[in-house]
Amino acid sequence: MSEPIEPPWSAEQVQALAPDASSLAAARKLAGGSGWSTTGTGGTPAGLWGLCKGSGSTPYQICVDLTEPAYKCSCPSRKFPCKHALALLLRWSTGNVAAAEPPQFMTEWTTSRGNRAARKAEAATAPRTEAQEKAAQRRAAKRAESVAAGVAELRTWLSDQVRHGVAGLDQAGYRPFEQVAARLVDAQAPGLAAAVRRLAPVPSSGPGWEQRLLAELSLLHLLAAAAADPEPLPEELAVTVRSRTGQQVAAEQVLAGPRVRDRWQVVGSRDELDDKLNSRRVWLRGRDTGRAALVLSFAAPGQALPVDLVLGTELDADLAFYPGAAPLRALVADRHGPPRACPDPGPAQTVAQALDEICAALAADPWLFSWPLLLSGALAPGRPWHLVDAAGDALPLDPAFGEPWRLAAVAGGRPVTLAAEWGPAGLRPLAVYADAEVVLA
Repeated sequence: MSEPIEPPWSAEQVQALAPDASSLAAARKLAGGSGWSTTGTGGTPAGLWGLCKGSGSTPYQICVDLTEPAYKCSCPSRKFPCKHALALLLRWSTGNVAAAEPPQFMTEWTTSRGNRAARKAEAATAPRTEAQEKAAQRRAAKRAESVAAGVAELRTWLSDQVRHGVAGLDQAGYRPFEQVAARLVDAQAPGLAAAVRRLAPVPSSGPGWEQRLLAELSLLHLLAAAAADPEPLPEELAVTVRSRTGQQVAAEQVLAGPRVRDRWQVVGSRDELDDKLNSRRVWLRGRDTGRAALVLSFAAPGQALPVDLVLGTELDADLAFYPGAAPLRALVADRHGPPRACPDPGPAQTVAQALDEICAALAADPWLFSWPLLLSGALAPGRPWHLVDAAGDALPLDPAFGEPWRLAAVAGGRPVTLAAEWGPAGLRPLAVYADAEVVLA
C-alpha cells in the first residue's frame, strides 16, 4: 500500500474540477450523506475508491487515480468527473477518507489503465511504413499549397483595409472579419483565422479603437508576410510562424524531442467555450527553473475537458515543449509520482521582473497575446484596478475581467501572490494565494 497523498487537495481545488454547477451542488450533498458503505485511499498508483448507494440495489463503484488524476464510476452519468467522484474527493479533502488496502475493483481498474498506457506508448513509437510516409508527404504538400493561397488572399485584404481606411468598420459589425476568417479556415490556416476573429471586437471597444485596430492589422500583416516566405527566417522563428498559421507539430514528434524536468506548479487555468470547440488553458510554472508552460486541451461541445492538472498542486514531471522562438506550449511527458498540494507557490515576481520577461517573450514571438505571471502585490481599486508591488510599480487588470471584489476580500488589503494571464488589455487574474490557500479568481 502506497503512502496517502498529504495534505489532501482543498475543497476549492476539488470544486475547480466540477464540469458544471449542478454536479458540484449534487456532490456537496452526497459528500456529507450516509450513502457511503466503503471509502479508502492508498495503492500504487495512489488513489481513492468508494462505494456509494445509488438508485439500484448495487452501490456505485467510484475510482480516482490521484496521479493523473483520472476517474471512473459505474453510474450512468456522462459528466466527467461525475457527482460521485466529486463527492469522494470532497470527503477526502475534509479528512474523511482513511488509508486502506485497495479493493479488487480498484486494482482491476488501475491495472487496465496501466496496460492501455503501455500499448499506447508502444504504438506511438512504432515507425511509419513507407506507404504511410508517402501519404503524409502528399497531405503536407497539399496543405502547404492551400495555406499559401489563403495567405495571399489575406495579404490582399489587409492592403485593402489600409487603402480604403478603417473609419467605417465600427458600423460594419463582425461580418467582414468573419467572412475572411471563414475563407482562411477553408484554406487550412486556422491560426490566421483566429487572429482575424480577434480583430472583430476592436472597432466597438471604445475611444481610440482606430489606433488599436491599426496596430493589430500591422502585426497580422507582419505574420502574413513571414508566412508567405518563411525560408529566410531563422529556423525557430520559421517554426513559430508556421504554428501561428495553424500548422502544428505532431504530439509524437514533440514527445520525441528534449524534455525539461522540474517541479511544475499548476498556477492557473481558464476555459474558452464556444459552439464549435471548447478549450482549456492550464498554466504551469517551474519551481526550480522559473519557466512558464501552457498545456492546452480541447473538447467538442457537450464533451468533458481533461481535468488531469489540478489548480494549486505541484507535480514532478518531464515536459516536452513545442518548438518555436519562445517555447511555451508543452505536453506532460512523464510524471514522477503523484501531484502534491502546493498552497505556497514560492517566490513571485515584481512588476519590473514581469515586464522584463514579457518583453523578452515578445521580442522572440511578437504575436503572443497571453503569458502567465506569478506576481506579488496588493490590489488597488480604480478604473481599471491595478496590482501594485512593494516598489510602487503597477500593472492594470483587464477591464473585461470585471470588478475583482472576491479577490480583494481574500487579500483584505494585504499583499498577495496573484497568478494571472497577461494580455495587451492587462492582467486577467486566475488565482490568489493567501494564508496557505489558493482561491480561484
